[in-house]
Amino acid sequence: MNSKTISQGILQAIAVLVGISGLLYFLWAIQSVIVYIIIAAVLSLIARPMTIFLRTKLKFPNTVAVVVTMIFFIGLLSGLIRMFIPLISQQGANLSLLNFNELMNDTEKITYHLNEYFLAYNINIIEEFKNLDLVSKFKELPVLLNSIISTAGSLSIGLFSVLFITFFFLKDSQIMHNSILIIVPDKNEKRVEKSLNTIKDLLSRYFLGLVFQISILFIIYSISLSVLGIENAIVIAFLCALLNLIPYIGPLIACALMVFLTMTSNLGQDFRTEILPTTIWVLIWYVFAQLIDNFFSQPLIFSKSVKSHPLEIFLIIIIGGLLFGVVGMVLAVPAYTVLKVILKEFLADNKIVQSLTKNI
Repeated sequence: MNSKTISQGILQAIAVLVGISGLLYFLWAIQSVIVYIIIAAVLSLIARPMTIFLRTKLKFPNTVAVVVTMIFFIGLLSGLIRMFIPLISQQGANLSLLNFNELMNDTEKITYHLNEYFLAYNINIIEEFKNLDLVSKFKELPVLLNSIISTAGSLSIGLFSVLFITFFFLKDSQIMHNSILIIVPDKNEKRVEKSLNTIKDLLSRYFLGLVFQISILFIIYSISLSVLGIENAIVIAFLCALLNLIPYIGPLIACALMVFLTMTSNLGQDFRTEILPTTIWVLIWYVFAQLIDNFFSQPLIFSKSVKSHPLEIFLIIIIGGLLFGVVGMVLAVPAYTVLKVILKEFLADNKIVQSLTKNI
């Protein structure tokens, strides 16, 4: 091997490294666009059954079916935004910088009532919470809200971009399909195409299953909160149901949020006879909803949509959380489903792959 060959190899290696670095920088620079595409892809998978129904059963032209579907989803989104306005104006005002004292007063009242109740059982919760420095934690909330407000313009642009991309994903359903096939070698094109169709079908059913799961929780939460006379019951119910999209952690956050909003909405009443019993009933209904979700909704979603055993899903979600945090937990099941389909198509003779993909 002469010096010329060595130098050419070094130059080629440097060129590859520079190319990879440039590609990574480019992807980092357009990360917001990538996020828009991913969200639009998910929305198109959710809306796909409705578009197919309008096109095949009602004989709508493709463009008309897509427009009707988009109008339906935009109307649904507008309704959700309008639904959240009362909660934002009422509960969110306490978190603003000008009303920080009001928030602290509400928190102190709840803490005082709780401590007074538990003192009867020789438990001083105020002493237990002194070392947690909660005040400093609350002071960070106005900063967070100011940051959210400052990005409102970017969110509006992002929303428009997502809706625009979703429209064309629905109208030209093969656009991403064909884009992937362009970079695939001809000898693997049919296998990749088969995998893409299977992935599209499984993920569409999975995301629809999640909508079904959230809807069940929302109905149970909204009925229970309304019967108990909690203000903004529908908004709180939807927000807590939506948090269940985060596996394991989301239900805990939703429970804490529901209890907090229940207590703050009844601060003018007696703690022992009104606030505490109402909160206990809210917790009972919440546990009931979680039992329905854990033993009915989730097994149905995972077994019928992504064809995976609940234990298998549990382990994948835990691994995703350990590797990538909350985002990993949310994306673990879709990513695992895609991986299983690809493995089945290209490594069908492997015993482990056969065991994991036997239901697909």
